[in-house]
Amino acid sequence: MIATDLDSSSPVPLDGIRLPIAGLTQMTTLDYPDHLACVVFLQGCPLRCGYCHNGHMMAPRRGDEQEWQAVREFLESRRGLLEAVVFSGGEPTLHHALPAAVSEVKAMGFKVGLHTAGPYPGRLSRLLPNLDWVGLDVKGRGRDFDLICGRPGIWQRHSQSLMTLLDSGVSFECRTTVHWRDFDLAGVERLALTLADCGVRRYAIQVARTNQCLDPAYCQPVENAPPRAMLAGLVKRLAPHFAHIELRE
Repeated sequence: MIATDLDSSSPVPLDGIRLPIAGLTQMTTLDYPDHLACVVFLQGCPLRCGYCHNGHMMAPRRGDEQEWQAVREFLESRRGLLEAVVFSGGEPTLHHALPAAVSEVKAMGFKVGLHTAGPYPGRLSRLLPNLDWVGLDVKGRGRDFDLICGRPGIWQRHSQSLMTLLDSGVSFECRTTVHWRDFDLAGVERLALTLADCGVRRYAIQVARTNQCLDPAYCQPVENAPPRAMLAGLVKRLAPHFAHIELRE
């Protein structure tokens, strides 16, 4: 059961932040464009994408104050070294305490990034004033989004999140993880052109990893999967439609 998008809970005090920390990448240049960042992974996700390689982060749990305190202490020790903090998951907007954590990170002088699939557009909207960059996962086009993420009714929520980002002025990119069980080459092209028509200017196509998937079927070779060169050629043809597009593997 997916939680409603309405959040009637009271603001979380900064000294009472409870977030279930699933992991911490202490330094990366890949997760926030052109910035040296760390990534805080939060436990819990309402989606069930077959290709997901973070299956151990899916089950939700309540965080302990000591978990965020440990992250806080780490960030204090990295002032002047790291430029940004990225909240990822799982699905970080699942957690009501996220806005308080984002506010605290901003107050420490870091830029804040967010990785999200956009299932809670209202929560994303409330976070945006304190976000500097967002990476929005686009699972598929229209109802294909729901088929890929394994949950009904998400694509409409995601569309709201995309429109909110487009109107916000906050820097963002869209990214799609391509597994050939979910896509053919023409489907990738349709999705990319749809996003370009919506006004998306930065787009990344990521080739799914197949060595550790939530659904074991996604670890098996896909018959008639297009070779990498064909996907690279498609990205090159799509380049005029975006300010920036890249293929990630």
